[in-house]
Amino acid sequence: MEILQNAGSHRILAIMIGLEGENPLQLIELAGRTAYQSREKITDDSAIKFVEMIRKRGHESVIEHSAMTVEFNNVSRGLTHELVRHRLAAYTQESTRYVDESDFKVVIPPGKDPDEKVVTLEISDRIGAVPSPHIFAVSFGQWMQLNEQMYRGLRIAGWVTEDARQVLPIGIKSQIVITANLREWRHIFELRCAISAHWEIRRVMVNLLREAKERLPVVFDDFVIAKNGKSVKQRRRRQ
Repeated sequence: MEILQNAGSHRILAIMIGLEGENPLQLIELAGRTAYQSREKITDDSAIKFVEMIRKRGHESVIEHSAMTVEFNNVSRGLTHELVRHRLAAYTQESTRYVDESDFKVVIPPGKDPDEKVVTLEISDRIGAVPSPHIFAVSFGQWMQLNEQMYRGLRIAGWVTEDARQVLPIGIKSQIVITANLREWRHIFELRCAISAHWEIRRVMVNLLREAKERLPVVFDDFVIAKNGKSVKQRRRRQ
């Protein structure tokens, strides 16, 4: 078994471009100028100004014409449960129905000691009418080891993966790939980088936002990340 702390990571797999080789911003401009019938105004360097203009005016539907695909690794099933609630996206996730999870990797909150025995468990063996309790002090790591042993035991006993997965914890490691348009990514960052977001998804999304700001600054540069990386806010839209 492997305990994962602050191990969640991302990898940008693709950012959508046009058939004629237009970069993401040029593709957005090409599509967006349909509304104004003004494609004759397109130049080699006009896309940045155009995208900035529509973003500041709140015409973010135009940004939907380009998309980004991202892979997340060493994240918990709990994180993926939150992520897939963003419905305007396509997802492909590691399947516990088909993948044998006998080699456990489990995500634990930062700052928590997996070996600290913080929980007392009582297991009773009933002999006649008199219970015979057994008291154990158990750590997070030990509890996960018990989960691992139970899962492996069920597999050895002939349970298929889709049945044995019933004992898997929500902290089990997962991998997921998501494709969403750039407007939806803005929505994801707004919610999942907020102070109120869960610590795991916030950490992963803030790291992704940093790279997104580098790759497509005009789309995401109104998101301001604090130096400590713990808070993100959006600049007010200028009218």
